[in-house]
Amino acid sequence: MRLVVAALLLLAPVAAHATGMPQLDFANPLTTSQVVWGAIIFAAMYVAVRSFALPHVSVVLEQRAAHIAADLDAARTAKQQADAAVAELTQATREAHTGAQAEIAQAVQSAKARAAAEAAEAMAKLDAQIAQSETRIDAARKAALAALGTVAGETAHAVIDRLAGGAIAAATIDQAVAAALAARRPA
Repeated sequence: MRLVVAALLLLAPVAAHATGMPQLDFANPLTTSQVVWGAIIFAAMYVAVRSFALPHVSVVLEQRAAHIAADLDAARTAKQQADAAVAELTQATREAHTGAQAEIAQAVQSAKARAAAEAAEAMAKLDAQIAQSETRIDAARKAALAALGTVAGETAHAVIDRLAGGAIAAATIDQAVAAALAARRPA
């Protein structure tokens, strides 16, 4: 048989030139046997893959699909929990902000009230001090005006005694000083 195959191989190039492509020459027993063995090998591979490999691949694909579905469910659950946590945090932040604003407003109101009370107390003290000062000033003015008459009278007596030598009566001098002071006092 080997001799036949070797002979055919030697004669194949001559026949290929004459008939066309040697791969498609089914009259050649070598081509036919190659096609038959190719079909047998393909069928055996198909049966082996279908019987042994495809079930394993199917199991692996099902496991992966189940794992992916479980991961997606876990991701959805985590996202829902995260969304709930974000909503809760946002609500807590709003409440804290509102509470802080209320406390700030209350503190400002309290500070204003305290400042107004302190200002009123300070104004009352100042008003009392001003009233006391005005009373003291009025008393000092009255005392000064009262003393002014005496000082003016004494000064007038001294000046007139030196100038006139005591010739004018003291009652006349006192009346003139009283009239001059009365003319100068505000009404």
